[in-house]
Amino acid sequence: MTAKITRAQVLEGIQNMRVGQKERKFIQTVELQLGLKDYDPQKDKRFVGTVRLPNYARPNLKICLIADEKHRVEAVKDMDNLGNFTVTTLDELKKFNKDKKLVKKWAKQFDLLLASDTCLKRVPVVVGPILNRIQMFPTVVAKTQPLVTTINDTRASVKFQLRKVTCMGCAVGKADMNNEELQANIMMSLNFLVSMLKKGWHNLKSVYIKTSMGKSVQLL
Repeated sequence: MTAKITRAQVLEGIQNMRVGQKERKFIQTVELQLGLKDYDPQKDKRFVGTVRLPNYARPNLKICLIADEKHRVEAVKDMDNLGNFTVTTLDELKKFNKDKKLVKKWAKQFDLLLASDTCLKRVPVVVGPILNRIQMFPTVVAKTQPLVTTINDTRASVKFQLRKVTCMGCAVGKADMNNEELQANIMMSLNFLVSMLKKGWHNLKSVYIKTSMGKSVQLL
């Protein structure tokens, strides 16, 4: 099937997105915003999937790992290579005594929570159901590869999940990336999402890209 959005269209969109960009005191995120059609979240199967992009989409992602002893030791050892990263333990989380406000305040410091495979099942027991309710439940981390590799993969990955609405968005890069890097990330993101849709490109109603503070540029 012929793709509805070509590499040339994406490159043109990136160039248009940069036109008239004001200087900011921070490096803006480049976002992909999508609308679906012919999907009923109440009836259709709610898909979820994660893809690793060619270039780091979220290099400054704030990550906290709820670690077992093996991962804690590994994290402390490699902390200089883990970027914006925090490590905690189940024993530390027990100090919240399942206080919803305290757990929520702690979790909201981070963009993403991870948990060692041996800890994941005990997280709800220790902190209660609040992480599920605020959509911050940890993603499992296995010991099949070095922790640094897992964290790097996480910062280079985007997740698509159909929830109760038919619009979604994700970070696909930073404004200081070059056009070709952004183009590669956007194309892979779109192709991956389309691969999960029941009717492929037909289910995409609208596609926009924009920087955090910039104008939206329509690709579809």
